[in-house]
Amino acid sequence: MSGIEPDEDFGRDDEERRRAALAGDLTSGLATTAPLLSVRDVRKAYGRQVVLADVSLDVARGDVVCLIGSSGSGKSTLLRCLNLLEPIDDGVIVFDGREISDPLVDARRVRRRIGMVFQAYNLFPHLTVLQNCTLAPRHVHGLRRREARDRARDLLDRFGLAEHAGSYPDRLSGGQQQRAALVRALCAQPDVLLLDEITAALDPERVGDVLDVVRELAAAGTTMVLATHEMAFAREIATTVHFLDAGRILESGPPERLLVAPREERTRAFLSRVVGG
Repeated sequence: MSGIEPDEDFGRDDEERRRAALAGDLTSGLATTAPLLSVRDVRKAYGRQVVLADVSLDVARGDVVCLIGSSGSGKSTLLRCLNLLEPIDDGVIVFDGREISDPLVDARRVRRRIGMVFQAYNLFPHLTVLQNCTLAPRHVHGLRRREARDRARDLLDRFGLAEHAGSYPDRLSGGQQQRAALVRALCAQPDVLLLDEITAALDPERVGDVLDVVRELAAAGTTMVLATHEMAFAREIATTVHFLDAGRILESGPPERLLVAPREERTRAFLSRVVGG
């Protein structure tokens, strides 16, 4: 992996960088057509068990990239690598023109711009929903209390949680908690949102509420990479679908092609089993 100075990009103040990007003064100097997020030949292993093997993909601004595949195929690990929660063993991850897989990069600064929502809601149980949502904007991004609260309240209202702003997480249903986790991630205004099987822990009747939020985000142009077993949903919102099998991307394509007429036998077998189930 090629090294960069950590303060060359992700040591720079986030708001300053955001303003520079809007002005067209990208420090990377790359064309605006370059992918926002690029993964090249990424490998990850735990001991002798290879979890990701030479994975490559690109994510452009506004893309909704769906990762599908059986449990253990590497979807969650890939998302955790993109968020720098797991170090990679080989390959390169480039975000906004800069390599972020370099060990010198400040992972906390990267995570300010790449948000992640997990299967488990991971809300702080001792904080109200509103406090959960304002914590990072205030203490990580430096927003004033009123600005952070106004942003959080706007989002909570947008996604039907305004009346629960003062509630503690254990007073919410699973679907409400997952929507609150999405709002918490959005309050940081990330450039990319990673979603890891966010409906997996929900009762079937609650799944639709959470998927409606993701639909709205996709319609608004939010850049997302999500691991999902919801094939009909992936077909509806994805710009690209990647099928992972044993840590490799076995097949990629637009949803109307890959999910309807996959070329690989392994992909056909997976879809037959999932859709049939």
